Amino acid sequence: MAGSRFFRIIRDFVFSNINKQFLIFLFFLALSGIFWLMMTLNETYEKELRIPVRIVQTPKNVVLTSEETDTIRVTVRDRGWMILSYLYGNRINRLAAVFKSFNRGNGYGYITAAELQKLIHAQNPNMTSKISSIKPEKLEFYYNDGAHKRVPVRWSGRVIPEHLYFISHIQYWPDSVDVYASQEKLDSIRVAYTETLNYANFRDTLIVDCQMAKIRGVKFIPERIKVGFYTDVLTEESIDDVPIVAINMPPGKVLRTFPAKVKVNFVTGVSQYKGLRPEQFVVIADYKEIIAKPSDKCNIYLRAVPRGISRATLDFKQVDYLIEGE
Repeated sequence: MAGSRFFRIIRDFVFSNINKQFLIFLFFLALSGIFWLMMTLNETYEKELRIPVRIVQTPKNVVLTSEETDTIRVTVRDRGWMILSYLYGNRINRLAAVFKSFNRGNGYGYITAAELQKLIHAQNPNMTSKISSIKPEKLEFYYNDGAHKRVPVRWSGRVIPEHLYFISHIQYWPDSVDVYASQEKLDSIRVAYTETLNYANFRDTLIVDCQMAKIRGVKFIPERIKVGFYTDVLTEESIDDVPIVAINMPPGKVLRTFPAKVKVNFVTGVSQYKGLRPEQFVVIADYKEIIAKPSDKCNIYLRAVPRGISRATLDFKQVDYLIEGE
């Protein structure tokens, strides 16, 4: 009962005299909109379409070292309704170019604009639109017969952690990739670099999923890798009891220094410092230098430090010494 009463109220409101006039107005407004749309779509327009072109039917022994699919920009001229069918329909959504038809030999092939236009019409026989231009004017592709080699991966770009932090370790997944290219390019490639990375002001471990940097005529497998940047807190520390090692000593001679061990000051990460040992540092005294420039004291040098150590210095650079033996 309540439902039928509510329905009558809605019906009386909709079909009241004022609302009838409003509905008539809406009808003619929609009708005029349809006429306007039809007239607009009947006008002639130019529109640039992006069409993927895929190289197909490549021989089994051939590896494409450029992208298998590239995109051309085609400007067509036609009525609006046809342009809409290109933009939102399935017409001219891709082209297939047979490898052997456009292979020019020596690892190189290309398709000219005129050949691309023929492909468009051949693969879309019902197309009546006029093609005004095709860019690029030549679509190039590269290949080889499977020649490749494996090279290590390195990151490139700008990766800077937050103040007082530093990158203590970098890891790659995988740490090397296969490179397919012409023999000349294979001979010149020693390392495969990632695309340019740009990260700053981070303190926790940063894992980046990135592509390999693109090189014309070169294909990397895999094309995507992960790079892990592990951070640590910088700290100024020192380590005692690093032994002084004599080098270039002739047989029968012994160099004794006073003191025999020294302290090394350096900057490193908190976590790395915990695992450091004096034996990982190399401090030397050179017998040849002592003989060439006799003095009461001999120079000592910090020859090597563990990875991840920076700004390493000795507490002092000269020590007393004694040469024993024949």
